[in-house]
Amino acid sequence: MENNPFLQAALDYHSEGRPGKIEVIPTKETANQRHLSLAYSPGVAQPCLEIAKHPEDVYKYTAKGNLVAVITNGTAVLGLGNIGAAASKPVMEGKGLLFKIYADIDCFDLELDTTDIDDFVKMVKMLEPTFGGVNLEDIAAPDCFTIEARLKAEMNIPVMHDDQHGTAIISAAALLNALELVGKKIEDVRVVVSGAGAAAISCIRMWEKIGVEKKNITMFDIVGQVATNRDDLSEFQAAFANKYQYANIGEAMHGADVFLGLSAGNIISQDMVRSMANDPIVFALANPTPEISYEKATEARPDCLVATGRSDYPNQVNNVLGFPYIFRGALDVRATEINEEMKMGAVYALAELAKKPVPDIVNMAYNNVNLKFGKDYFIPKPVDPRLITALAPAVAKAAMDSDVAQRPIEDWEAYKAELALRLGKGHILSKVIESKAKQDIKKVVFADAQNVSLLKAVQVIVEEKIAAPILLGDRSLIESLLQEYHIQLPNVPIIDPRKPINEAEEQRILKYGELLYQLRKRKGYTYEEALYHVRSRSHYGALMVENGDADAMIGGLTKRFPTTIRPALQIVGARKGVKKVAGMHILMTRFGPMFIADTTVNHHLSPEDVANITELVADEVRRLDIEPKIALVTYSNFGSVPSGESALLMRQATAILHERHPDWILDGEMQAHMALQPEILKQFFPFSKLNGHRANTLIFPNLSAANIAYNLIESISDVDVIGPILLGLNKPIHLLQLGASVRQIVDMVGIAAIHAQK
Repeated sequence: MENNPFLQAALDYHSEGRPGKIEVIPTKETANQRHLSLAYSPGVAQPCLEIAKHPEDVYKYTAKGNLVAVITNGTAVLGLGNIGAAASKPVMEGKGLLFKIYADIDCFDLELDTTDIDDFVKMVKMLEPTFGGVNLEDIAAPDCFTIEARLKAEMNIPVMHDDQHGTAIISAAALLNALELVGKKIEDVRVVVSGAGAAAISCIRMWEKIGVEKKNITMFDIVGQVATNRDDLSEFQAAFANKYQYANIGEAMHGADVFLGLSAGNIISQDMVRSMANDPIVFALANPTPEISYEKATEARPDCLVATGRSDYPNQVNNVLGFPYIFRGALDVRATEINEEMKMGAVYALAELAKKPVPDIVNMAYNNVNLKFGKDYFIPKPVDPRLITALAPAVAKAAMDSDVAQRPIEDWEAYKAELALRLGKGHILSKVIESKAKQDIKKVVFADAQNVSLLKAVQVIVEEKIAAPILLGDRSLIESLLQEYHIQLPNVPIIDPRKPINEAEEQRILKYGELLYQLRKRKGYTYEEALYHVRSRSHYGALMVENGDADAMIGGLTKRFPTTIRPALQIVGARKGVKKVAGMHILMTRFGPMFIADTTVNHHLSPEDVANITELVADEVRRLDIEPKIALVTYSNFGSVPSGESALLMRQATAILHERHPDWILDGEMQAHMALQPEILKQFFPFSKLNGHRANTLIFPNLSAANIAYNLIESISDVDVIGPILLGLNKPIHLLQLGASVRQIVDMVGIAAIHAQK
């Protein structure tokens, strides 16, 4: 250990501060004696009596419905073997941690000091009133098969031995996708398996269910081929014994299509891989050292597809892709078990997810902006935020379809929104935007379609039916990007204003040229200049919107803001009565969305300008079904600095707004922390109209302050940002900031569609 700093760091990580990795924290207020009286005596008696009368109310009044037991006896700890119950506790705490961070499931880890099957089963059964589910872990074969089977039969809550089924589910999804990539039929492939323990047997059971033929499976353990002529096999191994054919695994590998390793490191040679069939699939899942390394396998056969159990190589078969979401779905429908249908639901949902465009957050996490479905990416990454909303509903639906769900889900969209919010990865606002957009599909033209992130977002928009997209840009470049990144956009029109391909497009250029000329001839444009500008994508897109050929436009992703704003103002113009078009950003904070303006357009403002911009922002916030609670922020609090340009500006603007809208929750001028901390505001300024409220809308005295604020918050905190949203235009044209993510683009399109609906 002295020569390995990592090992010492691991010990320090577990021991420093509060020992271990998990703690229990209250979910209710405990600040005073009344809270404690409600939590314990005498208040606790009432829920106890209700549960005694109605046993199902235990899910209503306690944490049972979100509580899983992680249980082991420490006889088969991954990579460590039979180390005993106490020594396995750090692993079980870690498993509980994964449940929490990936699926918001609470866990207690239980290490049972017994190797007696009857004692183990009896103890776990006695705990059924406490838990909503049981995750068995690191129990040696064959005991693990017997224990799981008995507990499933004798308990009325979900039970799963993850070492068996987790790897089986993930590897099955990976196999389906790998075979699709190489164009082989699952019923025809020949499979060689190294390992005959719990994980290997469970994998082969699952692979059989998805279509692999038993006659095509050859399994090996430390003795040799698992064959019918052996009398030393367990009943579970014997189920996969075939006629003796191969003296060793090397012979079996010759001509095989698939290798599955769940055994020991470095037991497969490059020659063995070279002898396999065309486009071989190698799943070397021993950890931390695979049966053959990724480098050696791909060097031996450049055409092979490789998966390992390691995170530092492509295609990691990691159980965290499965168990948190399987239990999440099972708990949410109060399933009485985790059955085969639920596991299969997870397999197919996971396989399908790998084919969808990869979110930016995943690309960033792996320092790779080019992840796409293919030989180096045929299984999702563990950090993919979509896993919970893809797998948990699939598992829940399978539970309902197979009649083991006691609390069926009725509103799937609401359920997915709830799942996203559990991890803070989604926001109610995003769901509001998406739902509103879907009510009336609008045509949205994209002025900067020559961008991979935008094209990925467009695929999401098409799949989710948020809008009907139109792409502007170099047709050949866009088509090559679609092909390279496996982005499917059937029937989405691509228009290149610089290269019309038919008479209709030529006529549209002339039509738009005449329209632009009429709009700008009193501003110095000649007809020839108008025709020239029409071929710019920003002008063409704005003209599509103005002429009614599109309902909204999204631009600005690869161009400077003025390049998009100027044509928008010149062609579409400001809405009647609007003197100042403004820009707004939305920050997705843990307290909910926060609206900030003006972040992009206006440098110098009068009190009247600030008041008008505030009204534009308030209208926008209400359009999103949120009540605006507005603070006009600066460095002064209600005249605490008598003079000063921005303090006076916001003071006067507040007076205008109070006169126009006396019933609004709005006040100023004030410092930002006053607006965001109601307790402090009440203490020092009890007269404020914001009293009792936390501001969700901040109006700044100038563009510089607002722009710095949102950029600073986005850069130093885990906050998603939508914007800039242009307010006050006659028709919806919006911008994307440089480097906008797929999620940000989708949200912006939703907002544009909502504006078009109005």
